[in-house]
Amino acid sequence: MNDHFDPLDLAVMAHAVAMIAEEMGTVLERGSLSPNIRERRDASSALFDAGGRMVAQAAHIPVHLGAMPESVRAVRARDPEPGDVFILNDPNHGGSHLPDLTLVEAIAHDGDVVGYAAVRAHHADVGGMSPGSMPQGATELVQEGLILPPTRLVRGGETDHDILALILANVRTPAERRGDLAAQRGACAAGAAGWRALLVREGPVRLAAATSALLDYAERRARARLREIGDVVGHAEDQLEGDGASDTPVPLCVKITIRDGALSLDFAGSSPRVRGNVNAPLAVTRSAALFVLRSLLEDDVPTNEGIARAIGITTPDDCVLNAKWPSAVAAGNVETSQRVTDLLFAALDDAGVAVPAQGQGTMNNITFGGAGWTFYETLGGGQGASAKGAGPSAVHVGMSNTRNTPIESLERSYPIVIDEYAVRRGSGGSGAHRGGDGVVRRYHVLERCTVTLLTERRARAPRGAHGGRDGLTGRNLLNGAALPAKCRVELQPGDVVTIETPGGGGWGAA
Repeated sequence: MNDHFDPLDLAVMAHAVAMIAEEMGTVLERGSLSPNIRERRDASSALFDAGGRMVAQAAHIPVHLGAMPESVRAVRARDPEPGDVFILNDPNHGGSHLPDLTLVEAIAHDGDVVGYAAVRAHHADVGGMSPGSMPQGATELVQEGLILPPTRLVRGGETDHDILALILANVRTPAERRGDLAAQRGACAAGAAGWRALLVREGPVRLAAATSALLDYAERRARARLREIGDVVGHAEDQLEGDGASDTPVPLCVKITIRDGALSLDFAGSSPRVRGNVNAPLAVTRSAALFVLRSLLEDDVPTNEGIARAIGITTPDDCVLNAKWPSAVAAGNVETSQRVTDLLFAALDDAGVAVPAQGQGTMNNITFGGAGWTFYETLGGGQGASAKGAGPSAVHVGMSNTRNTPIESLERSYPIVIDEYAVRRGSGGSGAHRGGDGVVRRYHVLERCTVTLLTERRARAPRGAHGGRDGLTGRNLLNGAALPAKCRVELQPGDVVTIETPGGGGWGAA
């Protein structure tokens, strides 16, 4: 333990910084205009010290939070001045996929940069070839929307209105985007104020020591858990169901090695980058690895960058899990990240580590867009069962941690009526413990619009474990006829799109 902090002091400090990040999230949710951020809470917030190390994150979206340290590193490379706020989404410079706009504020105190407040939120449109900026069929990044490398949006406390105007001129819903960006600004300001207050209360020397102690403590706990598992090796293979440009399966492979308190992941054998948009930046692959390790730890371990020190990742250069410019990546962030978590848990199971059966393994991305409006959401499904009990039903699984979009909010905001929203009974795999059930969501559109689907587990079912049965695959339907897992379709008034999400795998023979 750091000499400056006994366990109680450290616990108090861990909760203090975590609560600042949580407050940032609350400010964002209350100030946003879009249901995707306000209601579904498809956004994340985190705090970083002056050296760019992630000190705390709110309990938000795993795929956002594991990648945000790269965003802050990209901003620091631009030599921010105290109080500057940067905006970015470029996957090659700290972003994940283009709809995730990240704001990073360089926290000012007495003329110095003393830390960073970062907020990432999924915007319902950032331009590109189809409404919602999650295009099926995209083969290069420029087709997916406006690309923003780290760019100063605020300098010296003043917004650069030319930059803001440029952004808003390239989206389909500028008023909503303006409002959501303003909410992100407010969230960053709340984080900056909280960090400054903590700095004043504790003093810079003690706060710096506390930051290092928290990261060291999280690292020690992570390594201790890995040593408890022991020195083991596991392998796993899986596939994505096409890349969005073709139906050819995309193979993924991993070798997991746990040795002397370190987790090494070697993705040799995974597909080279593909033509469609299931490519994932390395930051997204790293996010999945962090999520899997964090799920092995006790709840009281603080979630900060210290955990990442226990992980080493090797990938083939420019493969589907380490895609480079100009790869399209919209589905990589949401679907490939889910498959990587499935892959890693399967490898842990192969190594003899107790993990649940597979959950739904998809975010079931659905995007509608018409004249002057766009709507995006992901849907929950079944979680896999485990030795401890049945899997929960109708929940977001793995790299997604969003909420349900309330029907009332959706129907008030968009020309869509929800004809049915229900648990998909019987879709979870049977076993000693049943997998969770998926959901059925039926959208009845009232005007001409486009729907884009980016989904998985429509052909390969979530697998059961230790004798448990597989969950049911998901289904996409238009007026009762099957739709592909990844597609873009023009709709007419009265058309009905139905999404039936997968169930989780069962655990143990019944």
